[in-house]
Amino acid sequence: MSKASPRAPDRDSERGKPALLLIDVLNCFDFAGGERLRRQARALVDPILRLRDQMDALGAPAIYVNDHFGEWHAEKTRLVARALEAAPEIVGPLAPREQDFFVLKPQFSGFYATSLPLLLPKLGASRLVTTGLATDICVLFTAADAHMRDYALWVPEDAVAAELKQRSRGALDIMRSHLGAETRATNRLKVAAWLKALDKRGVR
Repeated sequence: MSKASPRAPDRDSERGKPALLLIDVLNCFDFAGGERLRRQARALVDPILRLRDQMDALGAPAIYVNDHFGEWHAEKTRLVARALEAAPEIVGPLAPREQDFFVLKPQFSGFYATSLPLLLPKLGASRLVTTGLATDICVLFTAADAHMRDYALWVPEDAVAAELKQRSRGALDIMRSHLGAETRATNRLKVAAWLKALDKRGVR
């Protein structure tokens, strides 16, 4: 039985809850360097699904933050169908479910000119597990904006990818060093353990 469509509270909720961000995982890879990124992206499927399962167990939301492929009139169903046709091995397992939130973004950052800055406070989400594509562009820009807005960040190194592995490593270094992000892989850290560590530090 499918779950109901997502609904956020009308008013902001108390901070301290987690949320999973899936950035540009609905992707056609139809751009220069796209095939290189697609090869790297295949390795993200299982780590992201593990994270999504852990978030589901905690009752925490998954929020898809996705480019609109230049189609300003497009909506979720059309974008999912187009990406699923182009990259079924990635988009098939990671497609949004009825209970998941979906945010369209026009630029690199998930916070720029989107509903994300309004949605997260309503969900009480101030601890963001950030995944997706590409580590050195949209993930990095979104993480930087999240840091400036005082969100706690975990960007698992095995749940993000760039066209080149060295670019991904470089971006993760920036997020770890300058944004205070946790970057350990999903086989070294679980969501519950990360949240417990934040609690011990008094991070809300």
